[in-house]
Amino acid sequence: MDQQTTFLERSDTHVLVIDDDDRIRDLLAKYLGRSGYRVSTARDASDARAKMASLAYDLLIVDVMMPGEDGVSLVADLRAYMDIPMILLTALGDPAQRIRGLKAGADDYLSKPFEPEELLLRMDAIFRRTGRKTVSDQISFGRFSYDLRNSVLTRDGEIVRLTTSETALLDLLARQGGGTVTRFVLSENVNGDSERAVDVQMTRLRRKLEENPSEPRYLLTVRGKGYRLVAEPTTES
Repeated sequence: MDQQTTFLERSDTHVLVIDDDDRIRDLLAKYLGRSGYRVSTARDASDARAKMASLAYDLLIVDVMMPGEDGVSLVADLRAYMDIPMILLTALGDPAQRIRGLKAGADDYLSKPFEPEELLLRMDAIFRRTGRKTVSDQISFGRFSYDLRNSVLTRDGEIVRLTTSETALLDLLARQGGGTVTRFVLSENVNGDSERAVDVQMTRLRRKLEENPSEPRYLLTVRGKGYRLVAEPTTES
């Protein structure tokens, strides 16, 4: 597998980094992002649960020592009803702590300090071993097609120009497979200053995609929650 293929496969994969250390979150977000992964971050278990309630992730990187609910407890609880790869990070190198984390359901365990490249290799190894599922590379709705690998929208084969925020908004909705994404999650991931800013961006995006923006067929409002994209997945031959 060549480097370009690896990068493209990683681009289909959304990772959530859960750590109360701002420096660690920023470091991993930048490094994994440069390596091709889509990365979101959460400052603690509560923040992670809120984001996971509205958005699907392919792998979790979880710090053990966090205020409130610790990482091992979070992993154990999630493992009871979710089959998602999870890697624990900890400053504690005690073998007993490693065993506790693995028994809780973690797929791997990495002691701090660590080299980001080692984490990257462990993540790739987990995906090779588990054979992760990813969303389709392209989705279609009406006369439109959206390429998730390259974040390109076309209408009847012609490229539709979108702003950076509009692209990020469409990308989040497209990767949810028809599920609802809350306005809060969208505002956290689309560089919006508020949920109201997301509404404004959605209005602009609808003007580009809908024949009648006031009665949308594809970009639907889920009352009291957020938005969802009605689309049909397409498969590559």
